[in-house]
Amino acid sequence: MLASALITFREGLEAALIIGIVLGYLRKMGQMGQQRSVWWGVIAAVAVSLAAALGLQAVGARLEGQGEELFEGVTMLLAAGVLTWMIFWMQAQGRRIRGQLEADVQQAVAGGVGWGLFGLAFLAVVREGIETVLFLSAAVFASSPEQTLLGGVLGLTVAVAVGWLIFAASLRLNVSGFFRVTGLLLLFVSAGLVAGGVHELQEAGVVPIIIEHVWDTNPILDEKSTLGSILKSLLGYNGNPSLLEVASYAAYSAAVGLVSWHSTRTATRTASSRA
Repeated sequence: MLASALITFREGLEAALIIGIVLGYLRKMGQMGQQRSVWWGVIAAVAVSLAAALGLQAVGARLEGQGEELFEGVTMLLAAGVLTWMIFWMQAQGRRIRGQLEADVQQAVAGGVGWGLFGLAFLAVVREGIETVLFLSAAVFASSPEQTLLGGVLGLTVAVAVGWLIFAASLRLNVSGFFRVTGLLLLFVSAGLVAGGVHELQEAGVVPIIIEHVWDTNPILDEKSTLGSILKSLLGYNGNPSLLEVASYAAYSAAVGLVSWHSTRTATRTASSRA
């Protein structure tokens, strides 16, 4: 539940911030009459995202046995890959996303055609929507559908509320700081997805097990208990993981963590030298 709430909060707030920047710049330009095109783009993106969610669930529901395990494993690994790309992309774009969006809005308004603003809003929201659908589909395998849905709705509701407050009250948010903190949390969510994907592929017989259980902490903290379920959905906790699960979790966390740290350090040095 917490993992799905965190994912939808981040994705929803990212989309809300983008739409808020677009609407705010339209207001600054005195072009609020153009906001209808923006909202139509948002509606269309939400519709496409919902259709993708229904389609993905329909495919998964038809599979059984090895096919189901393969589907779950591939979905979790794909979600982890997209999540990793998103973390790096926001590290690179977080500092200059406002300026780029305002330039795009100005160009769309200058064109005098509402399709430009429609496309800008649609692409921004549908990207977040498809990513969220993929993440939640993978999160279902580590939690129950009810908990995933509840967490997703909760995270999205809070994201919309915070986004609206930022726009309505003209509050300032340290965008790069926000995405740096949530990116760190999502790194561990993604590492859990990688380990979970490896587990499902082992269940399907595609990946060798080697050592089935490196340790067993279930007698101390059962992964099916309340706390264990929270840690499983948020951090990928497994009370009795295999050797490859442990290795994949550790390798992913170390590799992505080091690259992320190096990118942040390089960006900070570059900003300092320009100041």
